[in-house]
Amino acid sequence: MSKALDVVTIGRSSVDLYGAQIGGRLEDMGSFKKYIGGSPTNIACGSARLGLKSAVITRVGDEHMGRFVREQLLAERVDVRGVTTDPERLTALVILGIRDEDSFPLIFYRENCADMALCEDDIEEALIADARSVLATGTHLSNPRTEAAVMKALRLAREHGAKAALDIDYRPNLWGVAGHGDGESRFVESQAVTTKLQSTLHLFDLIVGTEEEFHVAGGSTDTLEALRAVRAVSGATLVCKRGAKGAVAIEGEIPASLDEAQAGPGFPIEVFNVLGAGDGFFSGLLKGWLDGESWPRALEYANACGAFAVSRHGCTPAYPSLAELEFFLRRGVVRPDLRNDAALEQIHWSTNRRGEWPTMRVFAFDHRMQLEQLDGYTNRKGGAFKELCLQAALRVQDGRKGYGILCDDRIGRRALHAAAGTGLWIGRPSEWPGSRPLTLEPELGLDCGGLEEWARETVVKVLCFCHPDDAPDMRAGQEETVKRLYEASRRNGLEFLLEIIPSKVGAVDDTTNAVLIERFYEIGVYPDWWKLEPMTTPKAWENAIAAIEARDPHTRGIVVLGLDAPEADLAASFEVAASYALVKGFAVGRTIFGEVARAWMKGETSDADAIADMAGRFERLCAIWDRARAAAAGGAPTSRLSA
Repeated sequence: MSKALDVVTIGRSSVDLYGAQIGGRLEDMGSFKKYIGGSPTNIACGSARLGLKSAVITRVGDEHMGRFVREQLLAERVDVRGVTTDPERLTALVILGIRDEDSFPLIFYRENCADMALCEDDIEEALIADARSVLATGTHLSNPRTEAAVMKALRLAREHGAKAALDIDYRPNLWGVAGHGDGESRFVESQAVTTKLQSTLHLFDLIVGTEEEFHVAGGSTDTLEALRAVRAVSGATLVCKRGAKGAVAIEGEIPASLDEAQAGPGFPIEVFNVLGAGDGFFSGLLKGWLDGESWPRALEYANACGAFAVSRHGCTPAYPSLAELEFFLRRGVVRPDLRNDAALEQIHWSTNRRGEWPTMRVFAFDHRMQLEQLDGYTNRKGGAFKELCLQAALRVQDGRKGYGILCDDRIGRRALHAAAGTGLWIGRPSEWPGSRPLTLEPELGLDCGGLEEWARETVVKVLCFCHPDDAPDMRAGQEETVKRLYEASRRNGLEFLLEIIPSKVGAVDDTTNAVLIERFYEIGVYPDWWKLEPMTTPKAWENAIAAIEARDPHTRGIVVLGLDAPEADLAASFEVAASYALVKGFAVGRTIFGEVARAWMKGETSDADAIADMAGRFERLCAIWDRARAAAAGGAPTSRLSA
């Protein structure tokens, strides 16, 4: 009988605040990056990235951080049926820093936190019955209430034929044998902890830990002696992590030397951040174990995933996708600091992005110059009109996926901020309107540091008027500006949309856009999105798409711009563009709002009528696109429109 889930993890979930500065004391950190954390939560995410179907059983608070954890789990495609919202307790918090390769200070804020209130009632039999394996972590054996929940899950796992795995995950201060200031400590001898662990080890098919963790599980600081003590009470496969020496798997009798045990290849990489490396390791190990791979192969997956983790900032954000892992194992280590390997980082970024956007119906009202030129315009009225545009977009969206807006901050700030959290795709322009050579909005600063203030769901959009025949100085200057903005977008975790309009500069043919696209890739710019003007011939589209797919197979796709064209002209261009799977939809503005804005600025139409008029126009364009896509899907050659 097949099961819907590969693994259910049980235990800690938290919000991790990672110090953004490297090499200083935690006391001196000036800013932090926010991630989800907690060993079972990290493992659930890491295994999901590798293609396993995972779920997590935990508790979060009924507040912003609890919602953050839940939303991030969903974004990582982790099943959240087992995530309980606790109305009385706060989500756990961890503050961490990277001092040097041997020192990683951290503070656990877990006093009466939500996940430590996990109880037997939180363990649903249907969820466990739906899983091939259950993974528990040692921390939740440290408290009678959480231990009872884990024991119930393990009993149900046995009853329903699921495998059981243990991540020893020893944190002395979470067991009460070290102080709050010793969060970094990985080992303190404790007979009480040893006794508790040994009373449960017989329940597991797989037990994973560092040498120090096996020391506490086995009650000896001699690794082989500790492993023999564990083996005396458990027949599980034991996987012992040995740091730079990799890891070994022991299925039967403990050998005379760990070097005699089954091992997988390690990877010569730079140690940057060991926090969360064990969770990445376990994610890779689960992939091999549950796929039925040999232990050397499973350990190779695990070592590679651990290597990614120690070379990057954060825990879950560092873990690889399956495509990234396969690329890495096929190509090998090019440079030991993996976070600075450009090819690897591009795959990491593009295969771990949040959300899916197979269809893009975007109302673009990021225009500034065009509105400012209208009779009756004032800054106040401009901002108010953009709020009407947003209301029109939301009316058409009606809670459905596949809709978006382009909105600026200078005039449309209130609309831009109000759009956050609505489910709309949100793009924001960064260029000074109409500039050529390309100039960015002054608020971004010379180093584009202003992007630090942008909401993380916002896509950075830049319009570049460029042409293959541009003079060398013009081309070099514009390319430098685009690349500077692109790199700043990546630093700040923001997706990037590059819009190019060559027809406003010179004559175009079937190769114009393709030549420009190739050039931007050559200088190291990999847009998440391309925004292209309508092309009237199949050959022009095919050339542009081939240029993208040859250099970035993981791109989000293309949206077609409108150029203030009448609906009939857009319908004709949609009919051509919709034949190509890489074209996800459209981003159109003045065709929707142009006439309405002119009348509204002069007081000739009401707010309600303006919203209704724009919603009607936007909805008609959406229907035109959807019909064109459906028609193409019904009769287009597979080379033009793929699944």
